[in-house]
Amino acid sequence: MDLRGVTMQFEDFSAEPVAQKTIAAPPAPAPAAATDSVPAAERFLAIYRAIQAAGKGDYSATLAISGSDQLTALAGNVNRLLENLRHAGPEAAGKGDGPGYAELQKANSRLEYLIANTPAIIYSSVPTGDFKMNFVSANALHVLGYRPDDMVADPNFWFEHIHPDDIPTIFSSLALVFSEGRRSYEYRFRASDGRYLWMHDSLHLIRDAAGNPLEVVGSLTDITVRKTMEDALQKKGEEQSALIDTLQQTQAQLLQSEKMASIGQLAAGVAHEINNPVGFVNSNMGSLTRYVETLFEVIDGYDSILSAGKGAQESASAAEQLKAKVDLEFLREDVVQLVKESMDGLTRVKNIVQSLKDFSHVGETDWQYADLQQGLESTLTIANNEFKYKAEVVREFGKLPPVNCLVSQLNQVFMNLIVNASHAIKERGTITVRTGSADDWVWIAVEDTGEGIPPENLTRIFEPFFTTKPVGKGTGLGLSLSYNIVSKHNGRIEVKSEVGKGTCFTIHLPVDGKGPG
Repeated sequence: MDLRGVTMQFEDFSAEPVAQKTIAAPPAPAPAAATDSVPAAERFLAIYRAIQAAGKGDYSATLAISGSDQLTALAGNVNRLLENLRHAGPEAAGKGDGPGYAELQKANSRLEYLIANTPAIIYSSVPTGDFKMNFVSANALHVLGYRPDDMVADPNFWFEHIHPDDIPTIFSSLALVFSEGRRSYEYRFRASDGRYLWMHDSLHLIRDAAGNPLEVVGSLTDITVRKTMEDALQKKGEEQSALIDTLQQTQAQLLQSEKMASIGQLAAGVAHEINNPVGFVNSNMGSLTRYVETLFEVIDGYDSILSAGKGAQESASAAEQLKAKVDLEFLREDVVQLVKESMDGLTRVKNIVQSLKDFSHVGETDWQYADLQQGLESTLTIANNEFKYKAEVVREFGKLPPVNCLVSQLNQVFMNLIVNASHAIKERGTITVRTGSADDWVWIAVEDTGEGIPPENLTRIFEPFFTTKPVGKGTGLGLSLSYNIVSKHNGRIEVKSEVGKGTCFTIHLPVDGKGPG
């Protein structure tokens, strides 16, 4: 058959029409699992057909009974009624007013009540061709707006009302109903008002005693509300994912902003650190320039003496006068000293520039094993102007293994802690930097003898934008970003503080960068 461009081929089972067959109840399943293993739609239809057959004088049906739900209770009542009618004979059903007929009416009414109050539409269809429906429960009118008789009368009703986009998915696997016996689908189905409702369709193939397909029994449940909620949840999830991406980008921007703010704050200090050696190198170069000019004068004087052709004694006397005039002995000593001082100054500048490079790790954005003590030294060099006039730095470095990290970010943490320690010291104090390792972890502690942090602020110091510094003296992001950086490295940061005595921040980091678990 060809349906809307989707070609499906089914085996021709040449089964006789369902209406002419005797519908036998499914084989009795294992007592403990019968109700669960037989679909509700199949049990509905078995009871319905048994009642319909009894109304026509056929009391031969016997329904499987197991479980404790309402369908099971109804099946038990119908079985007892059919058993009584079999023993009483055909006349027991009466002609519309007998007790047997009344009991059948009660059973049928109860079944109709159960169907009307279940959310699922019960249906059956032929297992060939267009899968024409031959039974649809009455609640289809309430759920879809269609009369069951109209749905049964139209052989193409099911296919014509499925959303065109969902047809390929269904027909690509519909043949599996015959190999697997059961199948479930979710697709959109057009209701009488033109809306497409999401339906859950659970199909079950029933075979006769010879194993030939007899009919397909199924249940259609409106899941539009669930699908709408799923779509809303998916949209919300996408929005949250986008928000997380935005937050991560914002965090990266804040990290860079805080880093730039720190560099800006230290720029004057770094410039001062560079200007000092550059200043005396520049001064020395002025002196050396004059000395070189003087030496050239001496050389020119010697040339003049030699070219005058005077006697040795007279030439020696002239040379001595020239040496005394320029103070050559002093010049000789001072040139050596000036060159040494200039070399020391240039080395100092070189070290500061190298420290800046090591601190920033320009171009290095990947995780790598790094020497954290080198990072600490570079940071101390850059921050030197922050504390050199009011704090002595004590280094108590233990042996540290290389640590897998984003080294430029950890250097930023060290900078924040060292600068904060410097700011906490008002007059004169000590900043102690300690390092150590144990059990595949390293730790770095920065302790100051400053003012300390009040207990009411101690729980808030890692909050973004929280600061106790005067306006313009701090962004309130340094410790927050430091906390996030350490967390990114699967580490932790601890703080101990006592007002009037000082504060100690300790960072714990796993050597492999992965942390516990």
